[in-house]
Amino acid sequence: MFLFSLINSKAQRPTTENAKALKKDSVIRKNFEDSIKIIHSPRKAAIRSAIIPGWGQFYNKKYWKIPIVYGALGATAGIFFYNLKNYRNTRFAYAAKYKASLPAPNNDSTDYRNIRPELLPLSLESLRFYRNEFRRDIDYTVVIFLLLWGLNVVDATVDAHLKGFDVGPDLSLQVKPGYSPMANTSGISIVMKIR
Repeated sequence: MFLFSLINSKAQRPTTENAKALKKDSVIRKNFEDSIKIIHSPRKAAIRSAIIPGWGQFYNKKYWKIPIVYGALGATAGIFFYNLKNYRNTRFAYAAKYKASLPAPNNDSTDYRNIRPELLPLSLESLRFYRNEFRRDIDYTVVIFLLLWGLNVVDATVDAHLKGFDVGPDLSLQVKPGYSPMANTSGISIVMKIR
């Protein structure tokens, strides 16, 4: 009951003259000093990060996270293109070696000369195995890239939600050692300030 009453007791509305000056998607929070403070919109941060990675972090003024976002997405994209190049090479080598291994009237060795030198000593089974491995790795990197992009959006949204939280040293719930006049003893007490 006590916790629910705290939630309802903080619900306040701005005055009409202050509300006109605020943006439509801004979140309003009333401080204890009776001043209205505009907090970043989590919705706006999420949409910006979904459109361009790092834009939500820029909106939240967390500039140090932007290189991390682009580093993670860039590394995943680099791995994707590496796997794609190797997949195409092994697929071509497998098809060329397979055509060359067919019986006399159906064999075609024109593509055999275009196989990359490092793939020539591999057998058909090895080439098929590597081709399938690279194809699987392409799928994994696409999924990881999308997950990292989604994580970028979640990070921007959570940052915008936490932007207005009080993290100062004067928080309302504190653990203090000292004397308790009610119990007439010394010990550790949890003190909650209600303003």
